[in-house]
Amino acid sequence: MSKRTSNGAAAATLVLALTMTVSGVQAFDDAKYPNWKGQWTRIIVPGVGGQGAFDPTKPWGPGQQAPLTPEYQKVLEDSMADQAQGGLGNYPTARCLPGGMPRMMTFSTHEYVITPDTTYILLGGEDHFRRIFTDGRDWPQEIEPTYAGYSIGRWIDENGDGRYSVLEAETRGPFKGPRAYDATGLPLHFDNQSIFQERFFLDKANPDILHDVITVIDHALTRPWTADKRYRRNPNLRAQWPETYCTEGNANIVVGKENYWLSGDGYLMPAKKNQAPPDLRYFKQPQK
Repeated sequence: MSKRTSNGAAAATLVLALTMTVSGVQAFDDAKYPNWKGQWTRIIVPGVGGQGAFDPTKPWGPGQQAPLTPEYQKVLEDSMADQAQGGLGNYPTARCLPGGMPRMMTFSTHEYVITPDTTYILLGGEDHFRRIFTDGRDWPQEIEPTYAGYSIGRWIDENGDGRYSVLEAETRGPFKGPRAYDATGLPLHFDNQSIFQERFFLDKANPDILHDVITVIDHALTRPWTADKRYRRNPNLRAQWPETYCTEGNANIVVGKENYWLSGDGYLMPAKKNQAPPDLRYFKQPQK
């Protein structure tokens, strides 16, 4: 066989291999996994508003009627009382820290990228993304603390038609904390040992609505707590992606355990009545 013929055969083999690869990718995209392409934005229930509550059908804070233990009911009450005086309460996200689970599934226009081994949820703001591993792995012996936690999932063909319709996931800690469900400081337990169980699926009546049914198992609760978060799809694949960062325009300045306020002209102001200034021992004091 001539060198030219040999090169031609090799090129044909490469083309065939690439064709088979592309065909396999096409089969993965269209034949086995659900179509979750597009931009997904949370659905705001009329009459409740855009407060960013864990259960979108109820008002935030006490209106959530969370099954808190008496100890953590007091944490919520103390948080709201501190906020009424100008403090941040039990709401670390006001300092532009990540919200973590489950709050990270409340805000942000997001996107799903599905591969056989991992489903990625791309978020915006201080919570960047989640990985849900679907490769059959076991739980690691040690989990490095993160705000998002460690997630393992499995795909389910509920209809028996050869196409997956549900993604079940469990997310464990230890988490970084403290974390809160919403801006009132509705708390998760300070031991950061929450467990979240989720079912993702398209609405049967409207494929442009995605459900994320989240059940929280947490030591601050008297029983597991479940909410159905719903998102609406923008099918325009060329849609603009918003970019939001808490640090832009945030006037909260936390020094030690005290929250202060940054005025419009750049000066530090008290956030509470009769609040003492921060300790300036490491600054050169003006001579009187």
